[in-house]
Parts: sequence; structure tokens; C-alpha cells
Amino acid sequence: MTHVDPPGGAALPRECRTGLPAWNKGELPAPHRRTWRDLLGPGIVMAGASLGAGEWLIGPAVTARYGGALLWITVLTLCAQYIYNVEASRYTLFTGESIMTGKLRLKPGSRFWTIVYAVVDFWSMLPYQLAGVAVTLAAVLLGRIPNPATETDLMRTLTYVVLILFPIPLIFGGTIYRMVKALVMVKVFYVLGFTLLVSFFLASWSDVREVALGFLSFGSLPAADGTVVNVFTQLQRGEPLPELDGASLQLVTALAAIAGVGGLTQSTICAYIREQGWGMGGKVGAIPSAVRGLDLELAHTGTVFSPTPTALERWRGWLRMVRLDQWLVWIPASLIGLALPALISLAVVPRGTIADRWVLAGMMAEGASSRVGGFIGDLLWHGMLLCGFLIFFPVVITTVDGFLRRWVDITWTSFGRFQKLDPQRVKWIYYGFLVAYLVMAGAFLSFANPLWLVIVSANVANVALGLSCLHTLVVNVRLLPPPLRPSWASRIALGVSGVYFLSMAGLTLTIALRS
Repeated sequence: MTHVDPPGGAALPRECRTGLPAWNKGELPAPHRRTWRDLLGPGIVMAGASLGAGEWLIGPAVTARYGGALLWITVLTLCAQYIYNVEASRYTLFTGESIMTGKLRLKPGSRFWTIVYAVVDFWSMLPYQLAGVAVTLAAVLLGRIPNPATETDLMRTLTYVVLILFPIPLIFGGTIYRMVKALVMVKVFYVLGFTLLVSFFLASWSDVREVALGFLSFGSLPAADGTVVNVFTQLQRGEPLPELDGASLQLVTALAAIAGVGGLTQSTICAYIREQGWGMGGKVGAIPSAVRGLDLELAHTGTVFSPTPTALERWRGWLRMVRLDQWLVWIPASLIGLALPALISLAVVPRGTIADRWVLAGMMAEGASSRVGGFIGDLLWHGMLLCGFLIFFPVVITTVDGFLRRWVDITWTSFGRFQKLDPQRVKWIYYGFLVAYLVMAGAFLSFANPLWLVIVSANVANVALGLSCLHTLVVNVRLLPPPLRPSWASRIALGVSGVYFLSMAGLTLTIALRS
């Protein structure tokens, strides 16, 4: 396809003309006065996506065995994800397009980048969260945590039931974003509120201190003898490093990938910015739901503005809103969401516990119930299981929704056949991808166990997000007008973030090859 700038369209930089339609021209709206409603914007949806397997599966599995000393890796991850969120949003504020579309606008072309991201994003379909939902349902049915040796068939059956049921909320609400936002708001307020209450009564001050210090214990790693060693302390003393535990290191790198949001799902921030109507996002529309979404549509290409003095003042206001949204909502909610399950794990799970692949999602409920006993113990049991359900079921929806949005954006903007479709028909592309996802997820569930799915998915996510960080840097430097480009400090930070995630994946690969 050759590039032709449409009448009135905004021309792309010459080195970036790879066949996608040129941008439309428009005017950047002024940012509205920030109200409490803005606290319930993209940040709260991303926070809901953050409360997932990292916080409820891998995090407690790590703290149950090693205490809070390894939680420092999550701080690095959240800092790197924050940088990516802001820089990916920068492109969306300018164009209304997802950062994934921006990547397709770079050479060697949209077909090349589509293949690259299809390879790395394929593993996002690994449905490890579904197993967490199945554990909570099985525990309610059985009145206890299921036995992985004798009840695997029950677990798989329930996992398939959840696979069939989870798409239902995506059908209603007018826009898919609106329904996802409503679900995660319920999830965030209940989960954080309940776990804070449980932590207050069950966790000791020593547990709180251990978790707090764990977030600051940079360089601590699991040793082969079951202890934790600090690399920097060992080097400072001139002592040789002990042998590290390869299997536990894989859990640490998985936690680095899953803490926060992780992987290409991180790019969903662009869709939330767009559908919240921030910046030029309000100029391109939204993906409508199948029910009550008849009047909505999504444009095939973005709309950009000229960087006039007035527009630049407004631009700085929108960027400020994005940063505040991250600092006031997403980062605090993510840190609290990591700290509270870790506190409960320290309080109720015996130190040194190595959790089985199926019982990870229910071990804190079992521990809290046993710790208290009686009627209150039963209440805690069901409350913790409800927490698990509200964590895993919505995160399945947000993860799948993120996957579908990425590929709807890619096909909707870069494939000639889809570019000719009525903008209101974008929802049928979305639901077509949803059906394909269900088939692929069902195939994975037929042969893989949940912990394997977590580790593989997490570490491929490290590769995907590392690549996406570096690619986003190139997009923002080449496609955005000079006044809108990131500062040198932001460019360096984004590049370092990409190297960080790629290093986590490289460490896992090295461990796997040596074992």
C-alpha cells in the first residue's frame, strides 16, 4: 500500500510512511478541571488490572518461603511501568491512537511489526488466572482447599466453566471500557478494604516492618540453602556469592513481570486514555459493546493537533493529568495491593512453605481460617476466597480485554480490508477475536498446569514489555513534533526500563539452560 495524505490530513514524517493512513487534523481540547471523578479514570482501571496473579499467587508464594526480603523487585517493576505508562500515553494524547498503532507506523512496516508482536503476544493467551478462579470456586463447593493429587479433574472442569462465563460482562455497558471500569472499581475497593482489615487484626508490627524493609532490600536474592543473601552486602564484604536457588529465581523474575500489570497488557493504558476522552482521545471514539453500543464507533486513524502556544499549554495540562493519575491512584493502589497479601501471608502461612501449583490461590484463606478458628475463622475463609475470586475473575477480563484491544487496534488501522469497514462495526472485530481467544485458551488448559502457565507467560511478558519500552521510545522521538517529544531524562529512563525487563527474561533463560 502506498502512502497518500488525504485532503486536510496531517502528513507523517517521511521516514515513517509505511502504508497506514495519515492522521486527521484537529484541535487539542483544554483539560477540564480535575475533580474526584478523575480519580476514577484510567489509573483505577490499571490498578484493578494490577491486583492479579503477582499479588495473590506469586507474591504470597515468595513471602511464604522467604519473607518480605524479595519484594524490592516489585518496586523496580512499578517504577519502570510508570515510565512506560506515561510515555505510551504521550503518543495517545497527541494522536488518539494506541501506542501499538504508532509502532506500526515505523519502518520496516506494519506487516513486519505485526508478525513480531504476534510472536511475543501469543503467550498472553496463557490463561493462568482462570485456574485461580477455579480454586476459589472449588474451595466453596468442597468446604476446603482442593487436593491437587486427587481432584485435578474437578479443577480443570471448573476452569473451563469460568472460561465460558467470563466474556459475559464484556457484552454489556455501552462501551466495553465502561463495564471493565465498573468491575475493577468493585474489585479494588473490596479487595483492598478487606485485606487491610485482615492485616490489621492478624499481622504483627514485625510483619509490617519486614514487608516495608523488603520493598527497600535491593539486591536480596534466594540462596540454594533456603536463606536470603544480599548481593551488594556480600560484595562490600569481599565475600564470594553463594550458590543461588534457580527455581526460586524464576519465581522472582515472574514476580517482576506480573507485579503491576506487565507485558503488552501495559499498553492498554492507551485505550483507557482514549476512551476516557483525554487529550486527542476524545476525537477518535471508542469500542462499543454488543448491547447498548449502537451509536458508538472507532475511527480508523488518529487525529493530531498543531503545537501552537495555546495547544502546548493545554498539552502540558494533559500530561500533568496522566502523571497525577499514576502517582495518586495507580502506584499507591499497586503498592498497597502488593503489601497487604504479603502481610497476610507472613501472618498466617508458616515460613518456608512451598505452595503447590493448585493451592496458591487458596493458601491464605486456609491459613487465616486456621489461625482464628470458629465462626470468625469461617467468615475469614469465605471473605478471603471472595477476595481471590474478585482478584482473578476481573483480571481475566482486563487481561483478555487488553489483548483484544491491542489486536483490534492493529487490524483496524493497518489492514486494508478492515480500514474499509464502517467505524461502527469495530465491535464485531473485537468479538471475533474474543471467540478465537476462547478456543486458544481452551487448548492451553487441556495440557498445562497453572504454575507452568504463570512462569512462561510472565517471562515472555518481560520480553514483550522490554521490547515495547524501546519501541515506544523510537515512536515518540520520530513521530511526535519536537515540542511534544520526551525530555532526555525521560528517554534515558524509558531505555533503562526496557533493558530491565529484557534482563529479567534473560536471567530466566540462563537459569533454564543451566538446570
